[in-house]
Amino acid sequence: MKIVIAPDSFKGSLSAAQVCAAVEAGARRAVPGAELVSVPMADGGEGTLDCFVAARGGDLVEVAATDPVGRPVKAPYALSGDGRSAVVELAAASGLPLVEDVPPDPLGAGTSGTGELIADAVRRGARDVLVCIGGSASTDGGAGLLRALGVRFLDASGAALPPGGAALARLDAIDDSGVPDAVRAARFRVACDVTNPLVGPDGAAAVFGPQKGADPAQVRELDAALTRFADVLADRFGVRVHDLPGAGAAGGTCGGLVAVLGAEPSGGAQLVAEAVGLREALDGADLVITGEGRVDGQSAAGKVVSAVAALARDRAIPVVALAGGVVGPLDELHGLGLTAAFSIADGPRTLDALKAEAAPLLAGLAEQAVRLAATR
Repeated sequence: MKIVIAPDSFKGSLSAAQVCAAVEAGARRAVPGAELVSVPMADGGEGTLDCFVAARGGDLVEVAATDPVGRPVKAPYALSGDGRSAVVELAAASGLPLVEDVPPDPLGAGTSGTGELIADAVRRGARDVLVCIGGSASTDGGAGLLRALGVRFLDASGAALPPGGAALARLDAIDDSGVPDAVRAARFRVACDVTNPLVGPDGAAAVFGPQKGADPAQVRELDAALTRFADVLADRFGVRVHDLPGAGAAGGTCGGLVAVLGAEPSGGAQLVAEAVGLREALDGADLVITGEGRVDGQSAAGKVVSAVAALARDRAIPVVALAGGVVGPLDELHGLGLTAAFSIADGPRTLDALKAEAAPLLAGLAEQAVRLAATR
């Protein structure tokens, strides 16, 4: 019996690797001779770097970079064992938590630190770069990131624009002649979990600007600046990202990456599944066990459980989700390929107690799920 174990982390309790270990323990009690293949998963957010290294080997590389307001910061990214693939989390160098100690700067905050991580990975030989964008502190359209990769953003006089989204209102031309050949040759993929366009009432500034400290007037200023940015991108690169679904993710970073570098945007869990080789791991599997902290109707919207179920469905492999909590209805998840979902709660418990006992409860539940599957 081959069992593939591909869960997300249980936030605030267990990492994805720890979830795998607990499920393995239970599965071995049920079927001691089973072949167990663990593939820790993530949806492009917290934990993505760790699951990539666990599945693909390699290292976490720490780099001196720049935080959203221009201060030095040390930030990690993941580099595969062969050095050809890298995973960069925008939040590591350009995330909102990094600037919680200073007043918000929604007009001037930038993403240059993320570009510095990408540049380091490419210098080391990475040619397949997965950029996980979430938790951004800025609304600069990814201009700071692109600037760190050699792109120049110029005003009408030919002077370089300062950092931040507001400055894009003065954008007149984009010069990408300084982008290294290695960057141009790399494949960029963007993991994002929102479908917002770049501009407009559902765009980056309107929806996410207030979370970064923008008041209504600043939201309007940023939306106008991003509109100008999108206009110039369309003129220079022939790519219209104004209303591209997902372009507004991370303050418009997705839009900038798509237009300038030809990045491929997709749901975070799907891209992580590809990066860690989940499809290959499913070859010959008899059962898949996945999970996350809470399985509910929202899990169908690009979360790990839905991505795993969809891949397994194509091969008619049963999929069981184990979770801290399960709240139905789960019709959409079942339609995607999920066979069943079970909560680790074995009776009335507080959330703190459930978190404290998550590993042994998971092991016990996994044992029962595998025993049932082994009777098929």
